[in-house]
Amino acid sequence: MIYSKDVAYKTAELLLKIKAVKLSPKDPFTWASGIKSPIYCDNRITLSYPEIRTYIRQNFVKAIESQGFEPEVIAGVATGGIPQGALVAQDLGLPFAYVRTSKKEHGLTNMIEGEVRQGQRIVVVEDLISTGGSSLGAVEALNAAGCQIKGMVAIFTYNLAKAENAFKNAACPLLTLTDYDHLIQKAVEIGYIQDDDIKILQDFKKSFS
Repeated sequence: MIYSKDVAYKTAELLLKIKAVKLSPKDPFTWASGIKSPIYCDNRITLSYPEIRTYIRQNFVKAIESQGFEPEVIAGVATGGIPQGALVAQDLGLPFAYVRTSKKEHGLTNMIEGEVRQGQRIVVVEDLISTGGSSLGAVEALNAAGCQIKGMVAIFTYNLAKAENAFKNAACPLLTLTDYDHLIQKAVEIGYIQDDDIKILQDFKKSFS
């Protein structure tokens, strides 16, 4: 769920302003998977804008505090969640770790980088939620290490039913600063897209249901 409607619209506006999210309903992008998509999202761009980076960090902290998660460690999901998570950990004065998508093939073959201990309360930070697979892979790794996952915060989610079900099944609360629906509404409001583009964007989302 979104942390706050006001934050959801403001975050959407900022992402569109710096083209961290691009919408092109009539000339879709091609994802690495080959999927033709009317939306392309790269939240790493937010790191290049200090004011926006600060806004995201501050609202991540507010979201975490609003839920009473009381984490002992903040963990980022590689790669987009690493810098965001480190900023949040710094703000909260907490230890930071991050989780790889797979174990290293050399050295200590770690999947979790940084120190986490059994029983510690952890909040996971992610930049983007699509189907939820890679994000929940990080949760599984931390669970396997004996940690208590209090929840996950992310900048943006596509609101795909598959992801919502996956987080529910994993018993991992998900809180995001903005989402697909609020982004589309803000895009229409500021004239980024036209009313006749909405159906294309809605049909794209439905195709993953």
